[in-house]
Amino acid sequence: MSGQTDPRAFLGPDRADGTIYNDPALYEMEMERIFMRNWIWVAHRSDLPEAGDFITTFVGAHPVIVSRDRKGAVHVMLNRCRHRAATVCELSKGRTSSFVCPYHGWAYGLDGALRALPQPAGYGDLLNKSELPLVGLRVEEYAGLIFATFDPEAPSLDEWLGAARPWIDLFMKQGAGWPVKTMGEHRFTFPGNWKIQLENTTDAYHFPIVHKSFLDSVDRETQDTFDFVEGSGFVEDLGNGHSVMVMIPELVDLEADLDAPIPERFQDLADALLKDYAPEQVRRIVRAVGGSGFNLNLFPNLACSMAFFRVLRPLGVHETEIRHIAIGMDGGPESGNQARLRLHEHFQGPMGFGTPDDAEAWDRVQRGSVAGRDISILLNRGLAHEEAGPDGRLRSDVSAETGMRAAYRQWLASLEAGPGPSLPAQTGSCSHKAAGERV
Repeated sequence: MSGQTDPRAFLGPDRADGTIYNDPALYEMEMERIFMRNWIWVAHRSDLPEAGDFITTFVGAHPVIVSRDRKGAVHVMLNRCRHRAATVCELSKGRTSSFVCPYHGWAYGLDGALRALPQPAGYGDLLNKSELPLVGLRVEEYAGLIFATFDPEAPSLDEWLGAARPWIDLFMKQGAGWPVKTMGEHRFTFPGNWKIQLENTTDAYHFPIVHKSFLDSVDRETQDTFDFVEGSGFVEDLGNGHSVMVMIPELVDLEADLDAPIPERFQDLADALLKDYAPEQVRRIVRAVGGSGFNLNLFPNLACSMAFFRVLRPLGVHETEIRHIAIGMDGGPESGNQARLRLHEHFQGPMGFGTPDDAEAWDRVQRGSVAGRDISILLNRGLAHEEAGPDGRLRSDVSAETGMRAAYRQWLASLEAGPGPSLPAQTGSCSHKAAGERV
């Protein structure tokens, strides 16, 4: 990485240089100073419901195992044997009592502790198992969302999420009184920089153009619901790079206005639910099926987007992996969860009307960004009427680029904070902390 890379050369208050999507040295700096220092989302509580459950994922470029031990604590550990660096788990998820390296048989517990190895006498007194656990990251949880960080000096997760926490609480009301659970995912890559997708989550300006095919595929009532660009919604900077875009204000709190008419497209579902549930509960379920009226962007890698989780992972300066994770009601009616899945497939699925069009737009931004020199990426929409509220947070209309400016302010602050933390060498898994439990 060039020691001369200056992130301020790429970013102004209301615009960015196209090189921001293409510079390899800048990308290396992002991986070290953003994805190793900030809190990175790794899993949802429902991915690890029982002791012994695990998933494998990534924190930036680093492969990790997320596991729940016998005492119920969650650990996030580098997926790297302490002997010769082989990964100790290649399954995407499962249940186990230990992780055994397939190369030389070193065995680790669910908490990462080194439990056993073949022929230990060969080391004499040169090896102390207690000094060689799988390397652990800090782990904290809020409302079922599990985050990890390499940085021992990072603020608590509660502090990091800050003003985003009430919005997370609202998003989790999609459980309709039950806990929220994950219900499978659609994973794909696009040939573009990760920040292109980061910008998209709180970008309403593109919706009627990019998603015209989706709007043409739904009934008039649904079209009217999604005609929000000139509505009363807004985008707000929540601090630390987080932002919220409220598209449908009447669906921000799914437990409010339960007397509102049931949309026609959900009437058959409501009629079927009335056989087993009271009318008020049916209304809660139906509103949950339709999803929340906002997108919440949690810097740098998670979006709570209306009715699903969107997770990004940088694969390279010009390649990004996206996961669209369907969510539902854990213990709620199967018919309601099936209806949510059908809505998810309609927009987010690989044959849906939303994701392919978004991915095409992201691809075009990447290809176009290399054309010419010294041509700005504009980030100034909504500035003319952006105002600070009583809490000091900036807010503008729903089509404003307030969320993008929020993300880039944190991007710059992270890069200017200096090198990321040194990788821990001998430490074990940090104890799990469930911060701000709400669900």
